[in-house]
Amino acid sequence: MISIVFGLATAIMFAASSLVSSRAVKVIGSWSSAAWTMLVGLIITLPFLFASGIPDGLAENTGWMLVAGIGNVGGLVLAGLGYRVGKVGVITPILATEGAISAVIAAILGESIAPIVAFLLMVIVVGIVIAAVAPDPAPLEHERPVLAVALATGAALAFGGSLFAIGHLSSALPISWVLLPPRLVGVAALTIPLALTGRLLLTRGTTPLVISMGFTEVIGFTCFAIGAQYEVAVTSVLASQFAPIAAVMAYVLFKERLGRLQITGVAILVVAVTALSIAS
Repeated sequence: MISIVFGLATAIMFAASSLVSSRAVKVIGSWSSAAWTMLVGLIITLPFLFASGIPDGLAENTGWMLVAGIGNVGGLVLAGLGYRVGKVGVITPILATEGAISAVIAAILGESIAPIVAFLLMVIVVGIVIAAVAPDPAPLEHERPVLAVALATGAALAFGGSLFAIGHLSSALPISWVLLPPRLVGVAALTIPLALTGRLLLTRGTTPLVISMGFTEVIGFTCFAIGAQYEVAVTSVLASQFAPIAAVMAYVLFKERLGRLQITGVAILVVAVTALSIAS
């Protein structure tokens, strides 16, 4: 029951983060959106960091922390760029393949991979291609579907690398320290340089959006970490459902419509990612 509750909570948080991100980046851009999100997340994380103290094994995990931080921030920026030229309903299912990408990285680094997992990975690629080339019945202003899919795929690759690194860190460090790298890297690499050069943008309308993104990111990863301590498979399956949740909410809130072939590609992605989470 605990894994179900926290898995669903993770999906809801990630879906909410995707929705508000898709709005914020259209006004202040992907770089500023990511910068503010990481700053808010760092402010939220710091009290828990100080409360937990400096853990054993911090020094030997520095490399994994850098990979986790750079991958997460890079993925957030690329996803934001994708939301500027594409639809939530197409981009979020691609982002949900981060777990599959993490599995591929594990296989490349020597872990065995079952035939069913290899098959599902190929199905995921098919789903991405269909979503990219499918005709759009109601295109958005300035929409560029192929570019959006390419950016979303790059974001999924970055998130997958980060997720793989977080998997190593979660067994060695407290949750607050696992949450730290992306926020710290984001503030150091984005927030501070943009602020110093006068390019850190924020408007009254986007302020609640970036604050919401900071909270939903931190809460989502925390919920996933808690649920995974009980049942990783159940938590992963439910967490991956943030994609259809975000797609439905984008249709309800933003009137984003997908064509039949686009829906087919998205459905293939969702089913394949869910099956992969169970098979893994």
